[in-house]
Amino acid sequence: MFNKGKVEDQVPGRSQNRISHGTTIEGDLSSDGGFRIDGTILGSVKTAAKVVIGKDGIITGQLECKNADIEGVFTGKLLVHGLLTLKATASIEGDVVTNKLSVEPGALFNATCKMGTGVKSLADSKEKTA
Repeated sequence: MFNKGKVEDQVPGRSQNRISHGTTIEGDLSSDGGFRIDGTILGSVKTAAKVVIGKDGIITGQLECKNADIEGVFTGKLLVHGLLTLKATASIEGDVVTNKLSVEPGALFNATCKMGTGVKSLADSKEKTA
């Protein structure tokens, strides 16, 4: 009679978190589900799913995710375990580590970039420097 939770609702990465235009979050976000960011985040975002930064979206800090599509602004450390796609309106500054990179003409990419299959978590690199 009541929804006891469909199997598809319980699979990590299937849910979508949305940070809407006009919203500013200062702090760290973590989720098993993906993110659609049209607002501003000052801090870190970590997910095992996909992150989409819309044209009005801004992240200043750290981002770690499986895949990312960026149309907005990112400044900081970016770790993408799969495919990083930069749309024509994207602006990236900082350090980027990704397995695969796709850049559309018009995107601004002012970052150090390391590519390859050996993508390691940002938490792992912090432990080595401590």
